[in-house]
Amino acid sequence: MDPLLLAEFWWAAPAAVGAVGAGAWGVHRVNAERRLAYDAAKLELRAAIAEAISAQNAARVAKTDLTRVSADRAASRASLDDVNRARRDLQTAQREAKAAAAAVKALRARVTAARAEIPPRSEPTPLERLRAQHDTVLVRWMQYETDPARMIAYPTMSDGHVPETAAFLSALERAQESRPAPGKVTPAEYTAYRLSVVRLERAFDDAEQAAHIAAGERPAVGPGWQDAAQQVITLSADVLDRAAAAAASAIAAWRDRPRPGDRP
Repeated sequence: MDPLLLAEFWWAAPAAVGAVGAGAWGVHRVNAERRLAYDAAKLELRAAIAEAISAQNAARVAKTDLTRVSADRAASRASLDDVNRARRDLQTAQREAKAAAAAVKALRARVTAARAEIPPRSEPTPLERLRAQHDTVLVRWMQYETDPARMIAYPTMSDGHVPETAAFLSALERAQESRPAPGKVTPAEYTAYRLSVVRLERAFDDAEQAAHIAAGERPAVGPGWQDAAQQVITLSADVLDRAAAAAASAIAAWRDRPRPGDRP
């Protein structure tokens, strides 16, 4: 294994040395729910390391292939096109290896940040904050669905034929499907949900900007998602239930919309 990649396993050392390491970290006495984001980040890092190792191996194979094809070319057993193709394959493999190594570096930083941000018992858990981010999108979008003035000013926010709105509704559906049910949540489930919420936020921003541009306005600049999510934590269950119901209704309508090629 590449020494750089091996170094990425620094966080696994406590588990490897047994009780001593566990005790060093166990002093924090945090439960699984509060360290969920940390465990999820470690899981992503493991996957990224595996991908980086695979990419490095692929680059080595591509380099060997180029050497072999170049030798065959010298012996008139391969054409110039074969050499150029092998060279392009090597360049592609090297780019992918560099990208994979960069992903490992970024995820290592995320693991460090997630460990430092494990919340105390007085603060919401990572999953509660993630649900609040999700609910923030629902509440903001519900304003376009229930406010008559906004419905008139920004009709594309409800039009599933508009590409940006269709992308948002698709992301909304995926986020609703990946939202964990009450109970124990695994790091893998948390990771899938986090990614769907991040994509949902981006899709909403795109749809909102497109709606404002279509109305002849400058692109809307939304509030900071983290700040808005903190405010949503304090909203009543009734407001959130209505937002979720509106989302379910919109998703159902979007699924049932006429599609090109449908028979009348």
